[in-house]
Amino acid sequence: MSPALHAFLCHRGNALALVRQEEGLQARLLEASLLLCSRDRRDFERAGWVYAAVKDVRSPHVAALGAAVDGDYPRASRIYDQILADDPGDLLALAVANVFDYYLGNPQARRTASALEAQPDHHAVLSMHAFALEEVGEYGEAEALARRALELEPLDLRAHHAVSHVLEMQGRLHEGVRWMGARSTWWSEAGPASTHLWWHLALYHLELGHPGHALAIYDRRMQGEALSELIDASALLWRLHLRSWDVGSRFKTLAARWSPYAGDAHCAFNDLHAMMAFVAAGRWDCARRLLAAQERRVRIPWGANRDMTRLVGLPACRALAAFGRGDYAGAERLLRALPPVAHRIGGSHAQRDVLQLTRFAAANRGQSPKRNRGQSPDQNRGQSPMGLREWGLLGPAIPQASR
Repeated sequence: MSPALHAFLCHRGNALALVRQEEGLQARLLEASLLLCSRDRRDFERAGWVYAAVKDVRSPHVAALGAAVDGDYPRASRIYDQILADDPGDLLALAVANVFDYYLGNPQARRTASALEAQPDHHAVLSMHAFALEEVGEYGEAEALARRALELEPLDLRAHHAVSHVLEMQGRLHEGVRWMGARSTWWSEAGPASTHLWWHLALYHLELGHPGHALAIYDRRMQGEALSELIDASALLWRLHLRSWDVGSRFKTLAARWSPYAGDAHCAFNDLHAMMAFVAAGRWDCARRLLAAQERRVRIPWGANRDMTRLVGLPACRALAAFGRGDYAGAERLLRALPPVAHRIGGSHAQRDVLQLTRFAAANRGQSPKRNRGQSPDQNRGQSPMGLREWGLLGPAIPQASR
């Protein structure tokens, strides 16, 4: 196994830098796959150039890459499923399809279960199946498999990640803090994936009522520049914001780091977290750019993320903007109206619950202007709510689905 593929399977280090040192078709397939597994529009475009160099090769992997480059991740996943039907031991197909499921908000354990039958003692297969089981609510088996993966490969961050999710979903927060702390040397300093595990630890502290501990983790461990690290930063600070805890100037700094992505509209999950930073920092210039980019995106009837932006991303971002302007009733109404497919915005259950948390916060603030005692003031409280249109944040109506 190449060092780059091992790094990808363990979710640690810089697999992309490693694979660019390798030659041959397999290296280019992995390079394009890694770029397509990024949520960054710039990586997505770079993947197209790598794909162009191999597109004439007759290979199902190349066909899957072609579908993904066209923005059709579901079709790419189906091609990977056929690859795995023919060769259950194809770890690249398994890992990439697993990431695509996560981005599409489409967790399912069937694929990883089949792979586990073929490779019952491979740490990466165990950890991928563990996370799939956790996302469909099979917590006991998920934890057992993830811990088995860590016995085989203590550096497998996917396995650490699966256990951290199980402990949170089961409310075993004190245990989670102890477990993560005891094993932190295995998953620290491993790039953006390790930042995400620090986010999980901060979330435990937040749910235990220790926001100071959560902010200390943020300041010391969550200052990366990768897009996934910006997502984690927004996800933590916004949860604190919903509870009216003062986070100082952190949102202002974070919004500045998000500002280059305001016009991308490449991934609704990105947009949602960028809008959190823009709203909380009062960066309405960036918020308007983001909403305008989303409105343009939904008018292009093809490509990646168009439908999810139309159905979920744009109305959810409008809801956050309404929340930030003090229109809590409008924010709650927009979030309540999200369709049943809202989970397809991507991410895990632990990440997507921010939509419900925001809705509940909007409903509570709309009912009573009083703050909980002992919490810091929310700068938006007491302001006269203004409609999104007056602030230039509403834009035209969202087009209806084509029939």
